Amino acid sequence: QVQLVESGGGLVRPGGSLRLSCAASGNIDISYAMGWYRQAPGKQRERVATITSGGSTNYAESVKGRCTISGDNAKNTVYLQMNDLKPEDTGVYYCNVEYSNYGVADLHALDAWGKGTLVTVSS
Repeated sequence: QVQLVESGGGLVRPGGSLRLSCAASGNIDISYAMGWYRQAPGKQRERVATITSGGSTNYAESVKGRCTISGDNAKNTVYLQMNDLKPEDTGVYYCNVEYSNYGVADLHALDAWGKGTLVTVSS
């Protein structure tokens, strides 16, 4: 079983910054990627940013230039530095890990989610 714990959410004024952290623990033999997703009220969950075990990053267009994802693959941790926050960044931010275990056929990717951390951007 894999557990993810997020932290760092909170209330911030427009233009402010937050740094989210996530640590994954449990039965992870191979970590393929980690990422951040968010769900705004009344909307579907969307990808914010991902980082592969090799360090390749990918960002949603809406956060490019304002957010930076980083991580420590050996420690299964991932961070999201968010700057110049806007009210539309408000939502619950979820951490995700894509991983596999020895013994899983073809080392098929599995995924696990955290419970989320709330980010509210408001004046």
